Amino acid sequence: MEKMLADKIHWLGHDAFRIDAESIIYFDPFKIQGGPEADIILISHDHHDHCSPEDIAKIQGKETVIIAGASSLKKLSGRVSAMAPGDSLTVKGITIQAVPAYNINKKFHPRENGGLGFVVEIDGVRIYHAGDTDLIPEMKEIRADIVLLPVSGTYVMTAAEAAEAALTLNPALAIPMHYGTLVGEAADAERFSRLLEGKIRVRIPVKE
Repeated sequence: MEKMLADKIHWLGHDAFRIDAESIIYFDPFKIQGGPEADIILISHDHHDHCSPEDIAKIQGKETVIIAGASSLKKLSGRVSAMAPGDSLTVKGITIQAVPAYNINKKFHPRENGGLGFVVEIDGVRIYHAGDTDLIPEMKEIRADIVLLPVSGTYVMTAAEAAEAALTLNPALAIPMHYGTLVGEAADAERFSRLLEGKIRVRIPVKE
């Protein structure tokens, strides 16, 4: 089941993904060309490269539900719903859990800002989008079959730290993100993959 769902996960660059399940789910759309109308849009935090009203508008319909932290929602309109770390809700049949996302050795994403990662459950498969985060203790408590992890360093985990996070999470599949747009390069994703070779299956995504 993980493999079937993995084929429906499309990387749109940076931290942006689209999942083509029974509901169309987007994470952090940024610099996208457009796409199928969203059922659900999940926004990890209020930085411009994650909470982009102009990109959200390209995929937002009258029935689209946008889920984000309170600071992000100040920039957005439509059917919006606030979440904080620890919250859970079900939208259009999709169970969504908000988990913490923050820095522990840098100042860009302090914990008190309430940044979010998301665990969404689709047909029994749990997908974790980590948001902009370091390797944090809360990852020990997250259960996920597929994980989307930042690897670029600077604002988030390095490739080595992300590999350690993947080993902590122990998913069936890990997909690197947060590179190739503002910071980080394909080499970061390749290093992440090499570090996990023989331990956890990694798919380096191709931008769509």
